[in-house]
Amino acid sequence: MFEVDVLGLACPIPVVRVQKAIAAHAGEVLLVKVDGATPKEHVTRLAESKGYSVKAEEKNGEIHLELTPKT
Repeated sequence: MFEVDVLGLACPIPVVRVQKAIAAHAGEVLLVKVDGATPKEHVTRLAESKGYSVKAEEKNGEIHLELTPKT
């Protein structure tokens, strides 16, 4: 699992970093850490458009998104 930590970064930086991670780690599960509803929504939308399923979990004020490629 590859981790992308975009905590504290303003949009569109989280989406750009996740897009690069998806390209570099195609077919791998990604764990993305965000800290707000807006980056969660934008990263989720990007991941789903790239064929990933998204599972969200809140931990200690952070939102962890597990992006899993659909087979």
